[in-house]
Amino acid sequence: MNWDKLYTVLKRVRNNSTSLGKIWLSVLFIFRVAILILAAEKVWGDEQSDFTCNTQQPGCKNVCYDHFFPVSHIRLWCLQLIFVSTPALLVTMHVIFKQRKDGKSEQSSENSEPKEQKEKKKQKKQKKQRLSITGSLWWTYTWSILFRLIFEGVFIYVLFLIYDGLYMPRLVKCEQWPCPNTVDCFISRPTEKTVFTIFMVASSAICMMLNVAELFYLIHKKLTESSMNSNELQDNKINEEREKKELLHSPSLWSFYQAKVPKSWPMTTHL
Repeated sequence: MNWDKLYTVLKRVRNNSTSLGKIWLSVLFIFRVAILILAAEKVWGDEQSDFTCNTQQPGCKNVCYDHFFPVSHIRLWCLQLIFVSTPALLVTMHVIFKQRKDGKSEQSSENSEPKEQKEKKKQKKQKKQRLSITGSLWWTYTWSILFRLIFEGVFIYVLFLIYDGLYMPRLVKCEQWPCPNTVDCFISRPTEKTVFTIFMVASSAICMMLNVAELFYLIHKKLTESSMNSNELQDNKINEEREKKELLHSPSLWSFYQAKVPKSWPMTTHL
């Protein structure tokens, strides 16, 4: 599998992520993708050829291997990494759409400007590639984290459901047809496979903890911003009411009113 394309795609996500999101990407590539490519694939190798049974019955070995290993660990982890990384593409697509939309609105104003100002603006855009996680981008980023958590939990559950835990047994007993009787089958390097399985599940759990922490951080940030905006609106309303009262009671307003109102108007007398 070509992981370079996945890395180049998710590298753009790093520019528009929080600090916790950047840590999550580092853990994903260093402790999961790199370990999977450099070590885990070599440990598993060709599992079916290393799976031996004490029988010469044709088809018995294949049936027993399919019964105990319906999905390979390597293929299951590759699918997990692809599904976990896919929600981050939503954030990238949203950022690209927003940048193009802002670029189209700025083109009309840039046409009337000189070339020097256009070059300065281009340099500023290159420096400011990161967008603030607010508005609709906040919702997209939050939903991507929720989908990550769901996919991580589902794949961990599937791993426990298929293999009945993390530990790889050394000996399994097979009674599947066409085996003539109960057959003993042996798994190659069970201890090493157990270590890698525990490591991959632990790294997945760390990624889930980072996702939960990032989700709470985004919710806390959203609540604080909304409370600050509501306080600013209340302060603005209070200041406007004060300014209106000051204008009504100010002598300059009364003199302005006397200057504008014609003297020929009848004055109302109060009884």
